[in-house]
Amino acid sequence: MLGYVCKYTPIELLESMGVEMKRLEPSVTDFTQADTLMHANICSYTKAVLEDVMEHDYEGVILTTCCDSIRRLYDTLKNEFPDKFFFLIDIPRKVNDFAVTLYERQMKDLLHAYNEFSGRTFDEKKFLAMMQGKHALVQKENHSHVPNAAQSGSASLNLGIMGARCNHEIRNLLEEHGVNLLFDLTCTGISRDFALNEDFVLSSYAQSLLNQIPCLRMLKATDRTTLLDGFSDRLDGIIYHTVKFCDSYSYEYADLKKYQDLPVLLVETDSTRQCVGQIRTRVEAFLEERKATKGLTSKEIIDIKRKGQPMYTLGIDSGSTSTNAVILDENRTIKAFSVLRTGAKSSQSANAVLEDVLKKANLKKDDITRIVSTGYGRVSIPFADTTVTEISCHGKGAHFLFPTVHTILDIGGQDSKGIRLNDNGEVVDFVMNDKCAAGTGRFLEMMARTLEISIDELGPISLKSTENIEISSMCSVFAESEVISLIAQNKEIADIAHGIHTAIAKKAISLLKRVGLTGDFMMTGGVAKNPGVVAILEKELNSKLFIYEEPEIVGALGAALYGLEELEEAVK
Repeated sequence: MLGYVCKYTPIELLESMGVEMKRLEPSVTDFTQADTLMHANICSYTKAVLEDVMEHDYEGVILTTCCDSIRRLYDTLKNEFPDKFFFLIDIPRKVNDFAVTLYERQMKDLLHAYNEFSGRTFDEKKFLAMMQGKHALVQKENHSHVPNAAQSGSASLNLGIMGARCNHEIRNLLEEHGVNLLFDLTCTGISRDFALNEDFVLSSYAQSLLNQIPCLRMLKATDRTTLLDGFSDRLDGIIYHTVKFCDSYSYEYADLKKYQDLPVLLVETDSTRQCVGQIRTRVEAFLEERKATKGLTSKEIIDIKRKGQPMYTLGIDSGSTSTNAVILDENRTIKAFSVLRTGAKSSQSANAVLEDVLKKANLKKDDITRIVSTGYGRVSIPFADTTVTEISCHGKGAHFLFPTVHTILDIGGQDSKGIRLNDNGEVVDFVMNDKCAAGTGRFLEMMARTLEISIDELGPISLKSTENIEISSMCSVFAESEVISLIAQNKEIADIAHGIHTAIAKKAISLLKRVGLTGDFMMTGGVAKNPGVVAILEKELNSKLFIYEEPEIVGALGAALYGLEELEEAVK
């Protein structure tokens, strides 16, 4: 098996020789081995490919000169695996007759090199027959394909994917939610349907490869966004995937966001398995903004209409630090709520909070008509009837509590979110921090342990500060080293705590600026209980923060409200 990383790779040449080709979409745990072999600034995707090759028994990998990181990957692979096959194709940036000739020469060099390595020979007639068969099959499928609009009425969303190296988790998630994918313009996601000239087989193949929708390395890339014009009447939004620090694609995203009147979701990943949870949250929240939640079944409606049966909904928010539950009655009155520390297993914590909130409400589980789960652990709660992302739930809960709020800052145990609402309380934009714990509840817990005080003491102590101390790093590890250094300098705990909170507040405001500082502000999540962070945020924003008496239940409240709205819709 040979791996490849770029859509310009002539994989069909090798497939016609009986070689299995695999597009590399690595998902690794860490970069332990890659960090010892490559420079620290090499992009995460490149390091993940190296980790993947070291973990699996590939015959080799075909690479292209798409960026400096991939060039360095080629050098490293050649050095580490001298007995395997690695080939670097120099892709022309222009598309003209001379470029086609150069690329055809590159393909011939690839075939010659692989022949010497494996002993397999290339047969042009066999290749042409394979390509003609593929083309005929694609044309037949296209001819019999029902247009998207007629396929499922107006219920399905029409989305497109753009950017760099979109991974399979996103495509699978869209398929799972019944999305019509109109196009995939990522650098590996293009349809490969080429009609070749029988008299100039390799030349026409090279021309077809170079004339694909251009990646941002190509000179024709300046016209990429015009491709959206043909979809403007039926496109509901774009998911834009980038690899962290891939600047060229970051610029294209910024232009899309600025000049295209379309909802665009940025999903930035680093090819690690830890990204999966945030990918699901971001994509599902984006989908929830664009379509209604699936309704109830007829059996459920009949059960609800039973004479004299009161309606209760339960929202459960399974977070990294706390698991929270809220029970609402049909009048939108909070019957009871519970906040418990999340344990080792989210399902066990969910069962515990369910038992606790039912006891407080003096109800049994059978009394609950609808259970909606949210949070990172939402998919691990077996007794939930449906799931909604925490983005949507925090928006719903915040608007219910404080209707004038348009901007929400949610700082939880392992992530931070900025959410913007319209006048109706609907989420119109949101951003999340990356998977790093900087500026979250976990970060504060680590700092409190270093200062040898409890997390509950950290906020009040910081209010007694008399000296401004700057914590320059938001990385939990480096910040801890800074705090230890400040302790060694005999700095006051109150001043250090204030410096920690100032760093968190600045990071949070940077997040909010990405969604827009509009309307009244609300803070949710466990960090909203920290008076030190709240005081600095209010000063920096020059505005009072709306904070509910128990800020950790806002997401669970929103989930319960979603359940109640489903019930109300069902019994109309």
